[in-house]
Amino acid sequence: MKKSQFTDSRIVQALKEHEAGRNVDDICRQPGFNRNTLYNRKKKLSGMDSELLRKYKELERENSHMKKMYEELSPDHSVLNGVTERKLKGSVKREIWL
Repeated sequence: MKKSQFTDSRIVQALKEHEAGRNVDDICRQPGFNRNTLYNRKKKLSGMDSELLRKYKELERENSHMKKMYEELSPDHSVLNGVTERKLKGSVKREIWL
């Protein structure tokens, strides 16, 4: 994913200016970002201050780390499940015939 050239803290600042009543076009003109960027980030970041934004970013990093760990372990888990299922099915069949 492409990294944004505008920091979330700058966009949060712009959102606070918008909530204070400043015109969206005036807010977007100075830093040079599109008004769609402002509205898209408003969905994601509205109501956050710098502390909440820092915690949000930390949780996003932790979540991506967990997803990578899951991707690495998932194939191993499915292989092990397949092996144990085959062993269990074999032992059940043997018990039936005995």
